[in-house]
Amino acid sequence: MAKQQKQRPMRMEQRGSLAAMQQLETRTDEQLESETRFKAAAMAILGARAAERYDAKATRAYYSRAIAAARPQERIQLRRMAEASIALAERRAGDLKQAITRLGQRPPSNRQLLILQFMGLLAPPPGASLLIRARGIAIVLGIVIVLLALGFGIAKLIALPFGGVGTLGGLLLGIIVIVAVLGIMALLGRRRQTRARARAAAR
Repeated sequence: MAKQQKQRPMRMEQRGSLAAMQQLETRTDEQLESETRFKAAAMAILGARAAERYDAKATRAYYSRAIAAARPQERIQLRRMAEASIALAERRAGDLKQAITRLGQRPPSNRQLLILQFMGLLAPPPGASLLIRARGIAIVLGIVIVLLALGFGIAKLIALPFGGVGTLGGLLLGIIVIVAVLGIMALLGRRRQTRARARAAAR
């Protein structure tokens, strides 16, 4: 009987530790930094947030602190979480898919992985070679040129019923059109991400 009474608080503490990440997700970064009771969970959340900002250095540092503060039985899971978050921060689509699968979760869709891979081309992780960085700059410049040409063409078509527009005016109007379109797309993307996070929190 005494043995059962000793084991009961341990089981309660384990359940509390596993549920701690859900409880702490709504806290700010400053609140998580000062967390002492569930330090491992707090550091893991900060690591995941750093990964979403594609800050690989901060992601590694937070997960190192999380693993150091965790109990031995929690460290394997935290290492797997760290692998997934670091792969996201470094924009390694293939490694991210494998790491999330090892966590027992549904891997990102092919579309999401393609977007992540494309972002890796545009903004290589720190430590990438000069050639890879130059390739990213060239891709960004190419995208800018294509968008400007597209905006200029749209502006020409819009202004055609009103007597047309000059080259400079068409270029300026095209920039405004492209900026407006990108702003709307960014707003819709944020709303979609917010809804996805709400659904994940509900589950």
